[in-house]
Amino acid sequence: MINPRATVKARTTVLVLAVLVLLGGSLGYVLHARQRDGGHRLVAAEASFTLDRPGLYYRDGATGRVARTPGTPDGPSCERFYAAGERALCLRALPGTPARTQAVVYDRAFTELRTVTVPGIPNRARVSPSGQVLSWTSFAVGDSYAKSGFSTRTSILDLRTGYLVKSIEEIPLTLGGTRYHAADVNYWGVNFAADDNRFYATVATGGRTHLVEGDLKAWSARTLRENVECPSLSPDGTRIAFKKRVSDDPAALWRLYVLDLADLREHPTAESRSVDDQAAWLDDDTLAYALPAREGKGADLWSVPADGSGAPGLLVPGASSPVTVPAAPR
Repeated sequence: MINPRATVKARTTVLVLAVLVLLGGSLGYVLHARQRDGGHRLVAAEASFTLDRPGLYYRDGATGRVARTPGTPDGPSCERFYAAGERALCLRALPGTPARTQAVVYDRAFTELRTVTVPGIPNRARVSPSGQVLSWTSFAVGDSYAKSGFSTRTSILDLRTGYLVKSIEEIPLTLGGTRYHAADVNYWGVNFAADDNRFYATVATGGRTHLVEGDLKAWSARTLRENVECPSLSPDGTRIAFKKRVSDDPAALWRLYVLDLADLREHPTAESRSVDDQAAWLDDDTLAYALPAREGKGADLWSVPADGSGAPGLLVPGASSPVTVPAAPR
């Protein structure tokens, strides 16, 4: 349960140049996503489209709707999508200005259970393995003293209590063993463990990024190591896939790595291209992620072994936001 004593208030903003360095152009990617995909209308899922059929679900770039392999894109329109347990999460960019993100929570039949609207542009979405705790990140634009500034806003929703934290930036942070305070602390990319309490995320401050381990009940977070962005916890809870900054070249900023939580040792995957995505685990051995499409429009889904072996393989052309959905429990 999220500590109700936590203070939730508007996020202070990082100057645009500083955040562009930290996020390496992710803002440009999301700002142009709708133009690249043709400005799709917001539509609901077809009645026959549910999460009851196991398989790979993803966002279809041609229609902006959720699709299943094999099958047609008959799900709701989303710009970011994720599902686990009995719940699915869809992020939509609402029309008009200022930019707003609509986070929609669904059951397995894609019946809307709750809708939350927050400032900014859709960026990351995750659901805990049980489906009871959800998180999303949006880019907030022009929300502070810096007229050209923006920040990320990360929200957490606990469906067990209905408690919503619209921005987690006030969570007490311990950095390097010391309680840390700074105006530029900025979180994104939350990923949950199976206990619905522990979570991992990226925190940026002072021009650096860190992997943090958080505790919802204790309402606290502590850094584990530097240079970790967009963590993704393996199904067995032992490893984290992440993007690591390895270059100042905009075309080769990141490399997809895997971190062993037992000893904090890391290794690169066989994917040598720059991955600007929060990878998803298709199973305990395989990662999926989006890369710019080979035709220069939208994105394609790729996969690669998590242990560093093998080679990348094209999974689904014209797609993003992958998630493996198992069969419904009986």
